[in-house]
Amino acid sequence: MNPAQPPTRLAFPRKSLASCVRAYIVRSTVEAPLADAQDRYNCFPATPHCSITYFLEGEGEVVDPPDTDKHTARAIFGGPQTRPMTTYNPGPVRILVVMFYPQVLHALCGVDVSAWVNRWAPVEQVLGPEWQALSDAVLAAQGDGIAQVEAFLEPRWHAMRPGGASAMAGDWVRHMAAQAADTALGRGVRNIERRIKARAGQPLRKLLRLQRAELSFFDARDEYLAGKAVWSDIAARGGYSDQAHFCREAREITGHTPLELARVLASTDERYWIYRIWN
Repeated sequence: MNPAQPPTRLAFPRKSLASCVRAYIVRSTVEAPLADAQDRYNCFPATPHCSITYFLEGEGEVVDPPDTDKHTARAIFGGPQTRPMTTYNPGPVRILVVMFYPQVLHALCGVDVSAWVNRWAPVEQVLGPEWQALSDAVLAAQGDGIAQVEAFLEPRWHAMRPGGASAMAGDWVRHMAAQAADTALGRGVRNIERRIKARAGQPLRKLLRLQRAELSFFDARDEYLAGKAVWSDIAARGGYSDQAHFCREAREITGHTPLELARVLASTDERYWIYRIWN
């Protein structure tokens, strides 16, 4: 790891991959191991994105929900998650998580993303031998592995990406819905809905709900940390019917009300590191 970079950070893809990769999550506790076992838990929100997690060093396990698939591979594919999740690292770890827009893997590999909602599996089981070769390269890399990922994705995404890629990165949910409607023109609403679900794993209404919650979270986090959060105003700007509606959706996605989550973010609770770096 570059000593000038923080051990836990969010990194963004090169411009040509901005419609393919939402972000890279880099985390290392190798240099400063977490002595308190409680700090080695990791709390994640629900997400519409697919991911590949590379364990460059160390290991992890999902502890909640308890019915989640368990795997020991060092490169794990994860589909969209409709519920918050907690993982645990028994010791120091160094990981790279690649967060993909879900329709990307449908375009590149023909994956029916709806079959992978709330599921995890070794990369080669889902994406095939080329992606296993990528995993081998990332796991053998001296750095964080991002260069290897981008060298692999660049030619493939350039060949496959649909028109208007920059717009897709800006508002990927509506862009994908428009594409599904174009390709299913004249075949009815249900056919469009099936296409959206195959590409992104979830119905359009759920994707829009998650997108709205993410944007409202940024508002809530920034305003609370600035000492000027008015929850009813944040709810109204997000298009919620009222503050209670905002709180219900926040709890479903994160496991906490907005106020509870904001208080955690203002603390030093290590379990919620992902919420502090995400933007």
